[in-house]
Amino acid sequence: MNRNVRILGVITARGGSKGIPGKNIKPLLGKPLLAYTIEAAKKSGVFDRLVLSTDDQIIANVAKEYGCEVPFLRPKTEELAGDKASHLEVMKHAVQWLKSNEEYEPDYVMILQPTSPLRQPEQIKESVDLIQKTGVDSVLSVSEISENFHYRKAMVLNGEGILKLITPTGEPIYKRIARRQDLEKIYWSVGSIYLFKTSLLEKGNFYGEKTAPIFIDPKFVCDINVPADWEVAEKMMRDLQSRK
Repeated sequence: MNRNVRILGVITARGGSKGIPGKNIKPLLGKPLLAYTIEAAKKSGVFDRLVLSTDDQIIANVAKEYGCEVPFLRPKTEELAGDKASHLEVMKHAVQWLKSNEEYEPDYVMILQPTSPLRQPEQIKESVDLIQKTGVDSVLSVSEISENFHYRKAMVLNGEGILKLITPTGEPIYKRIARRQDLEKIYWSVGSIYLFKTSLLEKGNFYGEKTAPIFIDPKFVCDINVPADWEVAEKMMRDLQSRK
């Protein structure tokens, strides 16, 4: 890893969660949810700065207790703190604030969402090594989709009530790939790591033309959004702890 580049980690944790009230600081096995992301990021050793972007002072206080910088509070605007606030706008705000107020300009930025508490320090480091080694625009955490949910088996009803494959050309279902061995691997974004070149923000996205994957073992795939997810996360964490 090139130590001469600046890598900014931004933990995004707005207040006002409706699915799970107080989600970001709710105790998960005795520790605030937010703390798991802070600890993994710090242990990775890749960030020259790790900051929290939040609109909530209570969340900010908890983050500081665990050693995360909180140089600003995000404005309570609909664009940055409302239900439809986008990560793109939140990243633009964080990067611009640091540039304008502290003359800090990173080469790369990583979005770290507290809703992925099983993220590992090694995964963070691997993604940084990958983007520097390959020169891609971004690195995205993904996991393989089960053959049971493969798009080559998925079907929709057309306007005439006829089943068609869910493909761009809407092929008839006899063209389904029946043998498991013949299905190509497909992946989905698991939300734990988004790493990108800072310059992409000026182009209105954080993916660019070339995105490389970091493959996440299913035992680390956990995204907490509703109460049922919380129970799953607790079980997965206990299982991981029992293996150590």
